[in-house]
Amino acid sequence: MTGQKNLVTKRVALIISSTSSFVTPFMGSAINIALPQIGRDFSVHVVYLSWLVTAYLLATAVFLVPLGRLADICGRRKIFLWGIAVFTLASLLAAVSWNPHVLLLARILQGFGNSMVFGTGVAILISVYPPYERGKALGINVASVYAGLSLGPTLGGLLTYHLGWRSIFLLTVLLGILVLVMVILKLQGEWVGAAGEEFDLKGSLLYGGTVLTLMYGFTRLTSPYGPLLVVIGLGGLFFFIWRELRVESPVLEMRLFRRNITFTFSNLAALINYSATFAVGFLLSLYLQYVKGLSEQEAGLVLVFQPLMQVIISPFAGKLSDRVEPRLVASVGMGFSSLGVALLVFLSGETPIWYVILCSIILGCGFGLFSSPNTNAVMSAVEKKFYGVASGVLSTMRLMGQMFSMGIVTLLLTVYMGEAQITPANHQSFLQSVNLSFIIFSVLCALGIAASLARGNQRLPSREEEGGTCVRKGEP
Repeated sequence: MTGQKNLVTKRVALIISSTSSFVTPFMGSAINIALPQIGRDFSVHVVYLSWLVTAYLLATAVFLVPLGRLADICGRRKIFLWGIAVFTLASLLAAVSWNPHVLLLARILQGFGNSMVFGTGVAILISVYPPYERGKALGINVASVYAGLSLGPTLGGLLTYHLGWRSIFLLTVLLGILVLVMVILKLQGEWVGAAGEEFDLKGSLLYGGTVLTLMYGFTRLTSPYGPLLVVIGLGGLFFFIWRELRVESPVLEMRLFRRNITFTFSNLAALINYSATFAVGFLLSLYLQYVKGLSEQEAGLVLVFQPLMQVIISPFAGKLSDRVEPRLVASVGMGFSSLGVALLVFLSGETPIWYVILCSIILGCGFGLFSSPNTNAVMSAVEKKFYGVASGVLSTMRLMGQMFSMGIVTLLLTVYMGEAQITPANHQSFLQSVNLSFIIFSVLCALGIAASLARGNQRLPSREEEGGTCVRKGEP
């Protein structure tokens, strides 16, 4: 009877985690398609449009680790539920926003809610699945992420073309309500990995302030105060590390990095991977609509190939990482990503659409092979009491990478175009910023391969070594 109950719990957790993992990337990729229409409706320049993406990522990154730690202490289901609620309400605010500043505020609130979801969804999944089944479960979860990315450009393009960009947020509200209902009615029990331990509020505030200062300063490097903010942020980072090594109950257990090479280099590989690849969709969306003259619907159909390949490959890659060293599978993925980005360096006004599709397919193969094996490596490298923190750290690496990626693009767009809107008169300046972005991303991909290979061998426990235990609710 207990075994049957455990099986139901695993399936419910997988459905809920995968559904929530679909919603947020769907929102992100659909918004990329809608940005030109938002720019026209609110008459804002391309740098402001990039901030609609960056602000969301920044808000998510600031709160991810603290809320992941809070989930370990108070309960992962509870924090997950609050996260979905906040994300859904913020999506509603975005749908009814009456000026670009309200929309920007709504995106920040979406990021706050998303930090609670990202910091707990994978942790809940890991809590109910034993190591010998995690790769398969994570592969399905990652496939849901990429399904959201796949439908984002296509469905987002259709919605934007026929109903306007606000319809994307309204659809997200409906999906958020669906997840809320499933969590309340179907996901029973609670998972607490560090019950009774203190929450490091001072460390959390220091962490959030450091991330905010560092990331914002990076995006404003062309301004007089940008470099100063980066220096202050780096100083805050070193002080945060020094402090966390000395407190009894830190918000981020820094010793995980010092004594666990697999955890350290797997997170570094994730940081580099997303730094080198995230802004590709943003740049290609603008390129296809402004330079090639495609409609939102047509651009969405072109961009669907990359995440579609990720959906196909991710479950296979996750399952493969249960049997083969995760670092090898992930490193092959980084190799494909490097090739795809390098080919995009040659993008021009005369580049045929089939070439863009080919590059997208190669990138999709790379992402699919990298993500779930790398997640499997990170989560299997820590004790159960750190699942929430480890999930938060990995998500933070992903989001910091995404912000670095958008920061590089925002910086280059500012240098080449200033605050001008994209018009045929400045297409050449836009393409110069795009080409230089892809050159930088190619170099980062090469570094990512080295980081992925440097993590060393990792042997995951077998079913027999785990003793056949599948689920333990209410961890001590």
